[in-house]
Amino acid sequence: MDDTRSATGVIGLGSMGMGAALSALRAGLPVIGLDLRPEALATLTAAGGQAATDAADLGARSEVVLVYVVNAAQAREVLFGPDGAVAASRPGTVFVICVTMQPADSQDICARLAQAGMLAIDAPVSGGSVKAAAGEISMMAAGPAAAFDRAAPVLEAISATVFRLGEEPGAGARMKTINQLLAGVHIAAAAEALALADAFGMDLAEVHRVIQSCAGNSWMFANRGAHVVAGDYTPHSAVDIFVKDLGIVTDAARGAGAPTPLSDAALELFRQASAAGMGRLDDSAVALFLARQGGRRLPGDPEEGA
Repeated sequence: MDDTRSATGVIGLGSMGMGAALSALRAGLPVIGLDLRPEALATLTAAGGQAATDAADLGARSEVVLVYVVNAAQAREVLFGPDGAVAASRPGTVFVICVTMQPADSQDICARLAQAGMLAIDAPVSGGSVKAAAGEISMMAAGPAAAFDRAAPVLEAISATVFRLGEEPGAGARMKTINQLLAGVHIAAAAEALALADAFGMDLAEVHRVIQSCAGNSWMFANRGAHVVAGDYTPHSAVDIFVKDLGIVTDAARGAGAPTPLSDAALELFRQASAAGMGRLDDSAVALFLARQGGRRLPGDPEEGA
């Protein structure tokens, strides 16, 4: 295969990573992807991308590497583990770490990348699968100017906005922690409101329409509320994602000595929904869980009529 020295590598082709990979391809950038699922690699290659055999293969052939794995442990494995990307990469390769993780983990990973002669951007993302597919995510990013300059074509292709938060690793992760606190609490609040509206016998579509023009609205109520109204729990972002992310929020808050009573309550709700078998459903499925707790079934409930 030809040496794709200017390629963009994407490690992790879930909904967010696949969106980034396909957006980069649309922008005319060569893309190499890596994922454990053959079907994800087939989707990428059908769109004109290339499949890497392992992380080392991807690192050796990429100028910019986007990391979209699930957590810090997976990031360390694909970067520094056996057949990891870093040892095979050329000095100066830019690693854009898009994983939601503890700020301390981000600082450690970026420091190790710098020690290995690489450029690192701490760059968790927000916007969900729809915006990722459209190349319109927001990035909360921190890293050296040289890294941003070298990765500029890629970042422009995959995002609508890149918030540059300075050069200190961890600044992006801290901002993402605040975002996930709000996102998780807002999803839980939206679910509780719609479950209560159902208990009142109200028309959920009408509630959703009216509240969007009132002070109680939030982006999550508008977005996830539409899923509840439609009874469609296709996992754009799963319940288990917020079990992880709100766990990061509450752990980081304890480390900082900050109380997070709302986050604690929302995390418990997501945990209970996951334990009830909803972990892989859309995160709005916490509304299903709350309705079931009250002895009701919302539209689209897999157990409806049981």
